[in-house]
Amino acid sequence: MLIHPSRLVQAALLSLSFLGTAAFSQTTQRPAAAVPAAPQVFTEADRLRGTYGPYRANNDLLYYHLDVRVDPEKKYLSGKNTIRFKMLEDGTRIQIDLVPVFQIDKILLDGAKGKTTTLKYERAAGRTVYIDFPSTLKKGNTYSIEFYYSGNPVEMGRFGGFVFRKDPAGRPLVNTACEEEGASVWWPNKDQWRDEPEGMDISVEAPSDLVEVSGGRFQGKKDLGDGYTRWNWKVQYPINNYDVSLNIGKYVHFGDNYNGLTLDYYVFPEDLEKAQKQFVQVKDMLKAYEHYFQEYPFPKDGYKLVEALYSGVENQTAITYGNHFENGYLGRPKTGIGTRFDFIIVHESAHEWFGNSITAKDRSDMWIQEGWANYCETLFVEYMWGKADAITYLNGGKQNVKNVRPVISESGVFSTPPEDQYKKGALFLNTVRSVVDDDPKWFKLLHDYYQHFKYQTIMTTDVNAFFNQQTGLELTPIFNEYLRHAAVPVLELKFNDGTVSYRWDAEEPGFAMPIRVGKKGSWQKVQPTATWQTMPTSLSKDDFDVDTDYYYVKVSKL
Repeated sequence: MLIHPSRLVQAALLSLSFLGTAAFSQTTQRPAAAVPAAPQVFTEADRLRGTYGPYRANNDLLYYHLDVRVDPEKKYLSGKNTIRFKMLEDGTRIQIDLVPVFQIDKILLDGAKGKTTTLKYERAAGRTVYIDFPSTLKKGNTYSIEFYYSGNPVEMGRFGGFVFRKDPAGRPLVNTACEEEGASVWWPNKDQWRDEPEGMDISVEAPSDLVEVSGGRFQGKKDLGDGYTRWNWKVQYPINNYDVSLNIGKYVHFGDNYNGLTLDYYVFPEDLEKAQKQFVQVKDMLKAYEHYFQEYPFPKDGYKLVEALYSGVENQTAITYGNHFENGYLGRPKTGIGTRFDFIIVHESAHEWFGNSITAKDRSDMWIQEGWANYCETLFVEYMWGKADAITYLNGGKQNVKNVRPVISESGVFSTPPEDQYKKGALFLNTVRSVVDDDPKWFKLLHDYYQHFKYQTIMTTDVNAFFNQQTGLELTPIFNEYLRHAAVPVLELKFNDGTVSYRWDAEEPGFAMPIRVGKKGSWQKVQPTATWQTMPTSLSKDDFDVDTDYYYVKVSKL
């Protein structure tokens, strides 16, 4: 998703990569140590929201039917969510999440022969709603509840979560963007990433003079006769709760097709001509990503772009787009490799593969979404214009990676990884590519990784184990060094009378990553450890280089 956390700051950093700047410069003195980040402070609400506690773990989520009415004039939302789940153990309580600004109107248990039971509930810290059942729900049995709610959504976060706005012509516009804030800012759900429903239905009642667009396949609309029209959508794949969206506005529609995949575009009337020209880039994006990973993940639901007032969000099969129909990011910068393509189309669509199809189980491992999507930009450039331009693009802006907090944040609590998860995640992946040092093998690894984990939620340990198994290399120290420690490894060099000594200064025990050194065009591969090793060299201190274009490291010439 673009751009989070602290989305606009991150966007400014990412935009520097469009310039095609030179690679990270080497240092002639030991790099100054980064100032450690202040420890994160978590509340009881953060713990309840972030942990996969007993009242989440005791059930397996199967299905949602989100059925709501949106009143843009009163800025009011009401409706229900039908939640179907299977019990994994006996229990009398489950946990659902909803921000307290909404009133819980009632919660019903669907019983035999159409009978319903009104359930009791308890609201705890933050968004937690404990739902209690009058008798034990049995392990292996499937149950369904209807959660009725209503209220005026409150804007939260940079993009607001759920917002009532006006489009540039002053017409009503409603959008959602809630990966960072959580889906429970506007609808009741099991607000975590580990357990996704197998599919869902989305029904939205909106004023009849407007158009409503959600993810999934359009099932039709019905005029309700009271000034509202009901729009129905069916999601036919697992979906993360933050990928569920609604968009209500004065949209016009046009469509296209790519090898049988439906492409549907919804934009403001004034932008139709610009969109028709700009969105032709979607086919290049699809061609590139399908080259690396195979087919688009959600063919039964199609691919959609929906115009919004913010830069963009990767809502599953209904990506919101606000990049001004220009290449680059929001029209800047004006030069460089990144101005050859529309950043939002390329970055947000990458999330259909990494973020929507493959999803991190826990927010702590969000780089599985963001680092991979950032790296996909580089793969797109490589597919379109070659490896040299891809490496230039990748290295642009990496001087802005802060390296003060690990890419993987604290798990089991509502924590947010640092912005480094984007660029450092991509630089890490390219470093692993250099360690593998066999491009056909690397691209097969990328393909097989996606195919193995698609439609699943995973953790970094799963990625690490798969890479180890497929490459036959022990990559765990490299994964840990780049993702679980804050600092970048430093290659220390000492020169003396025709020799150079070298070693790694790294935080991860046993870190011994191979790297190319010497002179570009005639590199020599060495495998430093934490212990000094020495080799002969005819190069002077100033002429002795390290391949920092392909390995994300710092260099200290002592």
